[in-house]
Amino acid sequence: MTSGIVKAGPREWVALVVLMLPVLVIAATATVLSFALPFVSASLAPTSVELLWIVDVYAFVLSGLLLVMGNLGDRIGRRRLLLIGTAVLAVFSVAAAVTGTAWVLLLIRAVHGAAAAAVMPSTLSLIRTIFRDGQQRRFAIAVWAGTFAAGGALGPIAGGLLLQHFGWGSVFLVNVPLLLPALLFGWRLLPEYRDPRPGPFDLLSVTLSLAAVLPVIYGIKSIAAEGPGLFDVVLIAAGLGVGVLFARRQRRLAQPMLDLGLFRNISFSTALLSTTMAVFALVGMFFFVGQYLQSVLGMGPLEAGLWTVPAAVLAGVGATGAAALAKWVKPGVVISVGMMLAAAGFVLLAVTDRVNGLVLLVAGLSLVGLGIGIVQSLATDMAVANAPIERAGAASAVLESATEFGGAIGITVLGSVGAATYHRELARLAPADLPATALHAASQTVGDAVAIARGLGGEAGRELLAAARMAFGEGMHAAAVVGAILMIAAALLCAVVLSRDTVRRTE
Repeated sequence: MTSGIVKAGPREWVALVVLMLPVLVIAATATVLSFALPFVSASLAPTSVELLWIVDVYAFVLSGLLLVMGNLGDRIGRRRLLLIGTAVLAVFSVAAAVTGTAWVLLLIRAVHGAAAAAVMPSTLSLIRTIFRDGQQRRFAIAVWAGTFAAGGALGPIAGGLLLQHFGWGSVFLVNVPLLLPALLFGWRLLPEYRDPRPGPFDLLSVTLSLAAVLPVIYGIKSIAAEGPGLFDVVLIAAGLGVGVLFARRQRRLAQPMLDLGLFRNISFSTALLSTTMAVFALVGMFFFVGQYLQSVLGMGPLEAGLWTVPAAVLAGVGATGAAALAKWVKPGVVISVGMMLAAAGFVLLAVTDRVNGLVLLVAGLSLVGLGIGIVQSLATDMAVANAPIERAGAASAVLESATEFGGAIGITVLGSVGAATYHRELARLAPADLPATALHAASQTVGDAVAIARGLGGEAGRELLAAARMAFGEGMHAAAVVGAILMIAAALLCAVVLSRDTVRRTE
């Protein structure tokens, strides 16, 4: 550690707590609505398309605006943008709770996504500003990663508990008591920082970034939900083409919206790839876990959510433990170990069955959570620390955009592997006398198969139910094997590329 760096004191650590409040809300907001959907449907009577977009538009807008907001925070001030986003999130949480129209709720969810995009890059870049000492910064980012993991895991659980006693609007109103302290204390405790030489704001770059990111995200999400289609492939190709135009423009600008030179830093690029791969595997497997607990093991939603808590807790333990371990062990080595722990967890998930499925699933998921917590904490720190401080907002946005892409692609790729296996195995295991129409409907999702089996009743229903559960288990096993292979490959890459600690020691 370089001498002359002033360590953070009590004021800075209290500021970190203030920063974590909107992070917790944003992570929970991404998942809490899943439990409230039946109540929203009963109250607002949305169409199936409206209901789908009420869920998806939040992440869609968040993904599209991250890079724009990160760049904007570097220009107008990171604290200012964070507090504006926090205020908007609080006001529109109240609006969501009292709305009586599905389309209005959909638009409010889009505003939630925009507000979250304003907040998230600012939280990471402000951590970079507040904590100049390398070890303290690493621990603060570990807290950030742990808070984000905890919020995502606790969202469905909190939603389930609230909905037992209150209306569906309570899942939004609960945000306000957490956001108000961030607004009240943020102005006093959080430092302001902006790029001293930001250059002109390039509207064409903003337009190109949106035109590149939004079609790709939409196409990936559509493929994950409905399978590949020509329109989705065209959208993704068009988005990638615009992305090439965006990159070319950034190279020509003296002060670009995104400094492509960041990617020439091997530590930044490898850390970016590491966290993307980690989220790819984690989100891709969580796509199966909830269905397995409910449709295969027969649990209710709240009970299923509670069984995922150990993974969330261990993700936080991994994040903070990695920050401490990195004092004595090179971060690249610790990241590689985290990847291997996650790979071991995927191996356990690949051998679950209905006899000992719960034990192996919780153990495997916990190992995955522990490993991914380690990876995300240190990889995030390496990416943020290796970016120039005046561009920390844009660098944080790139990191979080990669995380969003990783999650979306994880559901698409691992979901496709699992779905293909499920279709093949169900066709093999289903009763021979099952009508073709029933088999086709049951092959869509395991939830559909369970509903059809219950409708059939009798021996045919029991045989279909057993076949569907076994087929889905095989699909989850196949996805877990792919996840394990990817984690092992990523671990080897990190071990080779990050063989020396290249995180900057001075800011």
